[in-house]
Formats: sequence, structure tokens, C-alpha cells
Amino acid sequence: MISMSQPFSSARRAGLRALGAGVWGGVVVLPTPLWAAPPARLVASFSIVADVCRELLPPEVEVITLVSANADAHVFEPSAADGRRLAQADVVVINGLGFEGWMTRLIQVSGYKGLLVVAAGEETPASATAPAHRHGAHDHGHAGPDPHIWQDLGLMRVAIGRIAAALIARWPAQAGAITQRRDAYLVRLSQLDQHVRAWLAQVPREQRRAITSHDAFGRFGAAYGVEFLAPQGWSTHSEPSAAAVGRLIRQIRQQRIRALFVENISDRRLIQRIAQESGAQVGGTLYSDALSAPGGPADTYLRLFEHNARTIAQALGATVSP
Repeated sequence: MISMSQPFSSARRAGLRALGAGVWGGVVVLPTPLWAAPPARLVASFSIVADVCRELLPPEVEVITLVSANADAHVFEPSAADGRRLAQADVVVINGLGFEGWMTRLIQVSGYKGLLVVAAGEETPASATAPAHRHGAHDHGHAGPDPHIWQDLGLMRVAIGRIAAALIARWPAQAGAITQRRDAYLVRLSQLDQHVRAWLAQVPREQRRAITSHDAFGRFGAAYGVEFLAPQGWSTHSEPSAAAVGRLIRQIRQQRIRALFVENISDRRLIQRIAQESGAQVGGTLYSDALSAPGGPADTYLRLFEHNARTIAQALGATVSP
């Protein structure tokens, strides 16, 4: 404690010397407060990728999502504000494989020149999904690999490693924290994968057939031995033809498909019509291309995957503990 009766004590003199060191030419030079610098900022293309980045990064890094929860990235139209968000980013993370068809133009317009991380990379195997002809309701095939890599936990392990490596390269001072968070996250992925395999092992393989609004679950099906049929292709841009819907209804009747699902990003009326005309029952809502709102059943990537797997397994006849 500094005594008031000793105005030039050693503590007071040290304080004056420190102040004097900050004076030059009559100008007092004060240290820049930490909060004056803009926070590190990462922009993610859509809610699932954003959640993965939040799991990997310490909370000091701001993560901004362009396509929000319960929104469809296939039909997203960026605004001028989105361009400004991109221009102010330190890192941009996208899924890739053509999922964000609007991103190339947005980057050009925004003038963003920073690090672009593609979660899927260029080597994601197209063979992770079954051939296009498996979808009896489709009028067209598909070019390129299925972009829905988050439907396969194995592919996401690779993507998470790729994202973490890029974040460490950008923020090397955070390498220890990012590595620790990555490793813990991958353990949780492995545990979830074991649960999903145990649930679906209860269902005979010939009964593992399901209907969804659009073809977002092919990679899930390839990983866990479930055949998915859908009236729409990988994108929700186009409406299915009446002939395609009719073929799907006949297939449901012939194969006695028991699992029919609506999606959080799609119009429910199409699936409800198919259910009515085929006699099948709607087994619940799946979160295909977006998280639920905060507090919902799928407000993180792992909760989304668990909810979907649990809903699918139960609709197919498995007993899944709470």
C-alpha cells in the first residue's frame, strides 16, 4: 500500500517513471486497449458448417452464419449485407461440391481476398453415395459427387480435420486450443456413430427403405445401409414432375415402404400428398440441410445427426432408448 505521507515512495516513483516513458514530445502515448482491435471473425456459409467451426474455435472468435437455421441454402439469395460480412471476414468456410452455388459470385462482389476453407475438399469420394439411378422417382441424373457430406460421420471426421488445420494455419497462437477441441469433438462423433449403427442393426436390411422430400440422405444411406428415395434431386431448386411423383407412389405401394419423412427446409405438402395417396405414414421431421432454431431438437450438428438417426431408426421399427 502507498502511504500518503511519503509522496515519493519507491512505488510512486516507479509509477512516475512508467508514465514518463509514455511521454514524447509533449504527447502522452497510452497503450492501446485490447478491445480496440476488431475481433477475429469467421464467416460460415450455412448453419451446420458454422456449428462445426464454433466447436473448434475458442469463444473469442466471432462466427457468423450466412444461411441461418431452418433455411434452405439451395435457394439462398445473398444480400448486400452478406457481401459486407464477407469483406470483413478473416476466414470463410464453406461446404463445397457445388452446395453453395451462389458463393463464387458473392466472393467476387464482396472483394474478399482472405482464406477460403472448403470443408469437403476436392478428394471427397463420389462413391460415398449410390449411383443416381437408384432414385426411381427422378427424371434426371446428377453430375458430380453428392454435396451432403455431413450425412456421413466418417466424411465429417475428415472435413473437421481439414477445417481445424486451416484454422490453426490462420491463428497459430490458438493451435493448442483448436487441437484439443478437435480431438474432443472427434471422440463425440465416434461415440454417436456407434449408437447409430447399433440402432439400425435392429432393422433387417431389406426393410431399410425411406422416403424424404429431396435427395439429401444418400450419404447417410451409404454409410448405414439405408435406401432413400426422393421426388426431388440433390437440390430443392426444381419441382418434381407429376410422372415422377406417380412412380414414387407406386414404388411405395409395391415395396411396402414404411418410413416417410418431411424435412425442416422443404414444403410439407408434397410429402403429405404422397403419404395420403400411397397409404404410408409420415414418420417425423428430418433436419436435412440446416440446423433447427436454438433450443430445438437439432440446434447443433451432433444433435441434428442424432435426431435424424433416431427418427429414421424408430420409423423403421428399431427400439431406441431415450
